[in-house]
Amino acid sequence: MANLKDIRIRINSVASTRQVTSAMKMVSAAKFKKAQDDVEHIRPFVEKLKQVVGYLGSSIDSEANTIKGFTSDAKGKILIVAVASNKGLAGAFNANVIKQTESLLRHDYRDEMERGEVELMTFGKQVTKFFKGHKYPVVGEHDDLMDKVTLEKVDDLAKQFSQMFFEGKYRTIRVVYNRFVNAAVQDVNVLELLPLSIEKHDEDTDKYLDFIVEPNVEEALESLVPEVITTSLFEIMLESVASEHGARMTSMQKATDNASELLGELQLQYNKARQSSITNELIEIVSGAEALNN
Repeated sequence: MANLKDIRIRINSVASTRQVTSAMKMVSAAKFKKAQDDVEHIRPFVEKLKQVVGYLGSSIDSEANTIKGFTSDAKGKILIVAVASNKGLAGAFNANVIKQTESLLRHDYRDEMERGEVELMTFGKQVTKFFKGHKYPVVGEHDDLMDKVTLEKVDDLAKQFSQMFFEGKYRTIRVVYNRFVNAAVQDVNVLELLPLSIEKHDEDTDKYLDFIVEPNVEEALESLVPEVITTSLFEIMLESVASEHGARMTSMQKATDNASELLGELQLQYNKARQSSITNELIEIVSGAEALNN
């Protein structure tokens, strides 16, 4: 059995760890509420905007190749965007993005990878460090964006993506990120940011979408397509931030609970060791007294 000094050192160490994890949980909980509100506010807007653009696109299906954003250059490369976090201690938050991205690179686009037609862009120091360390074709990193996501920064980035896509450098841009479900659940999602898809709609449902477009559908789409790209990318970033804080809050709560449980076990172990030490001292005193009497 470990001596009392060793047990006391372990108790102090675990108590300090519990204090740190508890503080981290409280910080993430404070940030989580705002991030959750941001996601809940932007989702209906993005969903409705995509619905309108899809409806307008389907109305000119035969001429969709004239609208930028709906068709791509078959000669272009494939861009995979991995969105995660700059920090760790968030459970499997970063690992899930890495795992899903590797699955795309090794399976879905294995042939394209061998031909050098796939490039990777990272958001978050955790994924940047991994993919650069494993010699993946990382052509850009935007770790600073994850420290503070703003619409202005996302808009600049969306314009860069759009320009590279419109110029034919990439034939598709896909984003891997954590979609927020709740504080304990985050689903890894793969979204095709470009090209935009033209969805076929049900006539019974679309009667509620009937509206007048001025001056015409083509010009309306040319104005709306950049907005769809920007808002979709902004939603992705907000989803990732909310997922990160939820994952870290849950992870730190579990770590705090485990530390409390370990403290209880160590305290019990300490009491047993102390009782054993006292018992041994009493036995030595009694044995010494009997030896003197004899």
